[in-house]
Amino acid sequence: MAVIKANADDRKLLARLIRAEAEGEGKLGMLLVANVGVNRVRVRCLDFEDINSVERMVFQTPGGYEAVQKPYFYQKARQKEIRLAERVINGERFRPAEFSLWFFRPDGPCPDQWFGQWNVGRFKAHCFYQPDEAECADVYNVY
Repeated sequence: MAVIKANADDRKLLARLIRAEAEGEGKLGMLLVANVGVNRVRVRCLDFEDINSVERMVFQTPGGYEAVQKPYFYQKARQKEIRLAERVINGERFRPAEFSLWFFRPDGPCPDQWFGQWNVGRFKAHCFYQPDEAECADVYNVY
């Protein structure tokens, strides 16, 4: 059962995003990025109070994804990324992004905090950050 509303176009859009943000990080890297995106659609807190669809999440400004400003984001969605997007839309979570709302790729080590949010882990080049439960309990709700 899907944890967010997503039609075929939404799944393709999320697939394009995860490919653009993390193709070089392999299957798990793309699943982690998808976790962050789906979490942003699920919650109603912090920077994501009005983000209620995959399209709004992908193109959120400010606070959105850098990849949407790059030509490689506009490549056609491939079946392998669509399948990964579907897994997360259907409720699969992966550590360290299972409750994360942010990630970024620093030049060096992961800072302990990023915009006031705590680092919960790294996968390859990306660091993942999740909010304190008092700031955003929604993200910790298990479906």
